Amino acid sequence: MAKYIFVSGGVMSGIGKGVAVASIARILKSRGFKVCAVKIDPYINIDAGTMNPVEHGEVFVTEDGMETDQDIGNYERFLNENIPRENYMTTGSVYQAVINKERNLGYGGRCVQVVPDIPEEVIRRLKAASAKSRSDFTVVEIGGTVGEYENILFLEAARMMHLARPLDVIFILVSYLPVPKMIGEMKTKPTQHAVRAMNATGIQPDIIIARSSFPLDEPRKKRLSVFCNVSDRDIISAPDVSNIYEVPVNFEKDNLGAIILEKFRVKARKQDMREWRKLMSKVKGLKKVVKIGIVGKYFGSGSFQLADSYISVIEAIKHAAWNLWKTPEISWLDAEIYEKSTGVLGHLKKYGGVIVPGGFGNRGVEGKIKVIEFCRKNKIPFLGLCYGLQLAVVEFARNVCRLKGAHTTEVSSRTRYPVIDTLPEQLVNISEKKMGGSMRLGAYSCEILPGTCAQRAYKEKLVTERHRHRYEVNNNFRERLEKNGLVISGLNPERNLVEIIELKNHPFFLGTQFHPELKSRPERPHPLFREFLGAAILR
Repeated sequence: MAKYIFVSGGVMSGIGKGVAVASIARILKSRGFKVCAVKIDPYINIDAGTMNPVEHGEVFVTEDGMETDQDIGNYERFLNENIPRENYMTTGSVYQAVINKERNLGYGGRCVQVVPDIPEEVIRRLKAASAKSRSDFTVVEIGGTVGEYENILFLEAARMMHLARPLDVIFILVSYLPVPKMIGEMKTKPTQHAVRAMNATGIQPDIIIARSSFPLDEPRKKRLSVFCNVSDRDIISAPDVSNIYEVPVNFEKDNLGAIILEKFRVKARKQDMREWRKLMSKVKGLKKVVKIGIVGKYFGSGSFQLADSYISVIEAIKHAAWNLWKTPEISWLDAEIYEKSTGVLGHLKKYGGVIVPGGFGNRGVEGKIKVIEFCRKNKIPFLGLCYGLQLAVVEFARNVCRLKGAHTTEVSSRTRYPVIDTLPEQLVNISEKKMGGSMRLGAYSCEILPGTCAQRAYKEKLVTERHRHRYEVNNNFRERLEKNGLVISGLNPERNLVEIIELKNHPFFLGTQFHPELKSRPERPHPLFREFLGAAILR
């Protein structure tokens, strides 16, 4: 019977619950167990597809087409496994399921209540996810922070599961211990309050993961133990690290894996993190740098820059660079700057390569097109992802094919040359305002053209990649684009849709309609990113 580990956050958001869950899952997997990781998002949104990437981070798409929170990406990267759609839920999706069941007389005509019916739907979903993966352990991240109104029903579901199966459920609190600069001392009081808020829901944490900018010392550990009613050996130090993949190794310094197994009265089947530790040792020893520029628009939040909007792209760059014995130096380049002045384009020459990632809308589009043109003309390795491919086609159509005013209908619906246009079924969705969860989502096949850069990278004739888009290369313009030198090196065989474009006689100029970054793993870098980084290093 599966064991359940519920992971909640204390004091504030953004302290690394997702990485903690991924690390716990990795540790348990290294000890010979089948592990399932689940994310609960306390939003009314049915899925993450309509959430603002600046506020919430990137939308991660699973192999089976679910638009999820970015933490699912962390689970996949740490476990080196695909996570199915059943492993992600939101408040909205849970309520929707309960309401649909009530409408279909699924409750036999009785009164349907917030408690226990909402928590019971959560429990049903958790058990279904665990059963599908046949897991020994299911690690569940409850989004938000304890004490908030939004996640109280998920904590209630966890409490109910513990009541029914006390030997099969434990609770972990990932809490923040601030070190105020003006005081210079690590403070435990916020975590004490977080534990009391957790106690108020009927839950006592079994383990506390103490997040801070510094390692936890013994006096702080003793204080937490006394005031939070947790054994000091069950308090795990989690200081800031330069690389999130170091976290499982750090956790094991405090024997987290052994502590969890002891609480469940389970013995490890093996203990093997040698390859993971070997990779971390390699990364720490890397000295040579490769500079990569990412041109986007989802960076700013007030006075701060946020990397979470493109987290999978960043991680894919790291994986490929490490594989090639380099450490990446990533710069954020605001697309709108290039719209205001073409004079700043020259500084792109200092980068080994430039990436234009996915996105939506018209803000910064002309700046991205200018960047793409500059990379094409100046032989700077370029990788376009989804919208990046589409804008590369627009640039090529305008400046090589001489189709003045060519554009994507996403930005210019009346363009004379709609080289990027809406899929027919998407026109129906847009007209009927069926926007959520209606894009071309998930894995689709792609046939690779022999003798191309794509074929050199993949070394395969047929691959599958994950998609998230409404617009495609317009096949009515393909002949003209190819006649002028654009290479269509990847096609979807079922619908004859363009998947990969590239240029000959260029160090690396390639765009994908799909999102290769979603399938990159630290132990298995994506081949296209590896090929791109290889060209960037040579430059």
